[in-house]
Amino acid sequence: MPIIQFDNTYAQLPESFYSKLSPAQVPAPKLVRVNSDLAAKLSIDAYWLQSPEGLAIFSGNATAEGSEPLAQAYAGHQFGGYNPQLGDGRAILLGEVTGTDSRRYDIQLKGSGRTPYSRGGDGKAALGPVIREYILSEAMAALGVPTTRALAAVSTGETVVRQEGPLPGAVFTRVASSHIRVGTFQYIAARKDISELRALADHTIQRHYPSALESETPYIEFLNQVITAQADLIAHWMSFGFIHGVMNTDNTAISGETIDYGPCAFMDDFHPQCVFSSIDANARYSWGNQPNIALWNLTRFAETLLPLLADETEQATTIAQTALESFQEYFATLYMRHFRAKFGLPDTAADSLVQDGLSLLANQQIDFTLFFRKLTQVANGATKGDWLSLFTNQAEASDWFTGWETETTSAMKLEKMRTVNPI
Repeated sequence: MPIIQFDNTYAQLPESFYSKLSPAQVPAPKLVRVNSDLAAKLSIDAYWLQSPEGLAIFSGNATAEGSEPLAQAYAGHQFGGYNPQLGDGRAILLGEVTGTDSRRYDIQLKGSGRTPYSRGGDGKAALGPVIREYILSEAMAALGVPTTRALAAVSTGETVVRQEGPLPGAVFTRVASSHIRVGTFQYIAARKDISELRALADHTIQRHYPSALESETPYIEFLNQVITAQADLIAHWMSFGFIHGVMNTDNTAISGETIDYGPCAFMDDFHPQCVFSSIDANARYSWGNQPNIALWNLTRFAETLLPLLADETEQATTIAQTALESFQEYFATLYMRHFRAKFGLPDTAADSLVQDGLSLLANQQIDFTLFFRKLTQVANGATKGDWLSLFTNQAEASDWFTGWETETTSAMKLEKMRTVNPI
């Protein structure tokens, strides 16, 4: 029996959805890091993963039994502009494995060479961004945020040339519930083949939202569940001060996981319009605008589903609009729930106490993480002096603190705060 059991249900979809090809060979693969805990979850022997056989597969030099390597096709709105064909320009989906939780997981190599969707790029990855994605995705997972995961990082022995000059090359092994994106649906919907669109929707429902099949209107329920998953994801992001940076529709996973850690960051000094991406000149993807963009992306997703929602376009549009209207209220509820936990507040606390606390942060541009960490220490018995030292206007901070202090006991605050306010 092979060490790793690959399957690839995505390869059973119509051939227009992807291009089959093998990863590029690399000259001198060397293991940088293996995620042993994740390997165990995927029923993969971490020791085998570090063996010459495992290294060959996860560097792209060999193909495992059952694997049907392919690059997925998708479209996408990038900073609001539509590109009809993007696709995996430097990634190869090796296939799927079944984890110890009986769920399917994609295993994909990033930096594995040119594909039909590379658009002139070399399809390679530099070691620095690979390590960055490894660290960021695993940090998000540890914080409880839905995310793709890092299984391995491998240096290739190659040199890749970027704007900053020659850099060591690498391949990143990414694990995801799937790599199906809003852009995947946009690509298939643009082909105007309803049978293909239905095949993609049915595959995605079966993969991610099987409970929708119990509904009399499974495609409507599918849309509702995707909306809910995105609202939950963005509320999670914002509670940790996370700015994705490139919330394009091709970077919006239908599963509700964080995907594509490019120009992203956990912000330092807090400001609602804080941006990270150097190309986001208009703050489209700022921290505070992320829920609006999520709804915009979901609207594009709903547009692709119209032929499946109802026979008449007008009726389908009404159904989609009704579903989309639920996003704001659901997001607002989750957002306040996350921030009440960060402030250590009970569910009965007024929204204004949270809002005033965030305004305090914004007005004085206080470090987001330190603010909550030091407030957690106060709940744990420390004096408020160290927390207060963060502020230039300490009188304003003290006024807010007095209201915060009166809400429940320090012990009850601490119980909520410790797990959601990391160092």
